[in-house]
Amino acid sequence: MAKTRREFTPEFKREAVALLESSGRPQMQVAAELGIQPSMLRQWRATLNGAPPRPRLAGSTGIAPPSPVASPSDQAAEIARLRRELDRTRMERDVLKKAIGIFAEMPK
Repeated sequence: MAKTRREFTPEFKREAVALLESSGRPQMQVAAELGIQPSMLRQWRATLNGAPPRPRLAGSTGIAPPSPVASPSDQAAEIARLRRELDRTRMERDVLKKAIGIFAEMPK
C-alpha cells in the first residue's frame, strides 16, 4: 500500500511553531506530540522566521560542495587538517580492532 503525503494547513504550521517557541520544550518532544517529523517543524520555523525555504534535492547527501573561491593556502590547510583527522581515525579504528580481539577471547 502506497503512503500518501500529508498536507498541513498554514494555520497548523503557525500554531506548531508557536507551541515550540512558547513551551520551551525540545523540538523532538513537540514534534512527537504533534505526530510530525522534527525536520518539518524546523523547516516551518525557519520559513516563518523569514528564511527562504530550502530546496528538496533527491539523493542529496547534505554535504556542501567545497567553495570554488577558496584560496590555494586555504585548500592546503584544509587538506592538512583532513589528513590529520584521517590519521587519528585510522589509529582509533586499529586500537578498537585490537581491543575486540583481546576481549573476545574465550576464558580458559
